[in-house]
Amino acid sequence: MSIIVDAGTRVVIQGITGKFGSYHSQLMRDYGTKVVAGVTPGKGGSEVGGIPVYDSIAEAREEQGAEVVAVLVPAPFVKDAVFEAVDCGMRLIVSLVEGVPVKDTMLTKRRLSESDCLMIGPNSPGIITPGACLVGFMPGHVYLPGPVGVVSRSGTFSYQVAGELTRLGIGQSTCLGIGGDPISGVSFEDILTRFQADEGTEAIVLIGEIGRTAEEEAAAFIARHVSKPVVSIILGATAPPGKQMGHAGAIISAGRGTYASKVAALEEAGVPVARTATEAAHMVAEVLRRN
Repeated sequence: MSIIVDAGTRVVIQGITGKFGSYHSQLMRDYGTKVVAGVTPGKGGSEVGGIPVYDSIAEAREEQGAEVVAVLVPAPFVKDAVFEAVDCGMRLIVSLVEGVPVKDTMLTKRRLSESDCLMIGPNSPGIITPGACLVGFMPGHVYLPGPVGVVSRSGTFSYQVAGELTRLGIGQSTCLGIGGDPISGVSFEDILTRFQADEGTEAIVLIGEIGRTAEEEAAAFIARHVSKPVVSIILGATAPPGKQMGHAGAIISAGRGTYASKVAALEEAGVPVARTATEAAHMVAEVLRRN
């Protein structure tokens, strides 16, 4: 089974006529995703690789039944793109854009809280249900359908973990990145709740990194609410304090969000912490064997 997206999910790409939008829309469609429309104001009536382009989300929803939005517009316009999608009643927004102003994300989170719409990102690699649906940048060939849910702040490293699982013949139910910015739409807890409820997910991998306190909060949540086995890995063990490491949210400040504090919180919650992607995959293999 899967969470959030599946083979029937109908996707519209905001910014489809741009360089990234046109390129990744084709990759998503080639994977099997139902990319039914694109949106670029002023370009309505055109096509990108056979995908019809509309001037607004409302038109794409009405004409093509689009329900999920992949945002690939320039960072200064992400807030307006998200507001439009929320106002049109879309159920999911996948914000793939890096460099979105933090204030804009704060405003979008407030708007999202007034709706039933879920947002993954910004600065997310996307979400994939292997063999069924890809919305984002994930390299589809490294994934295999199966029973392990993967949730991460790091896009690239999540691909490595999935690849190691696949190499061991262990497939994944759904994999996604919540986003590496200081503020993100969905939280670890949101995704852990869905994996806990999903009958097809038997184990979970949580990939964190230094900065913020999301992993400590996830550890407390796991201890109280997650009965399925969870394996984790935290990136940034050797990062110097005060230096941003890859993600805008991966920075240690005032002693909070350190590698040590995250590992301690997870281990206290009964979650083993791997040091490498290979070790994480073997830990998953062991917990699946035991269960």
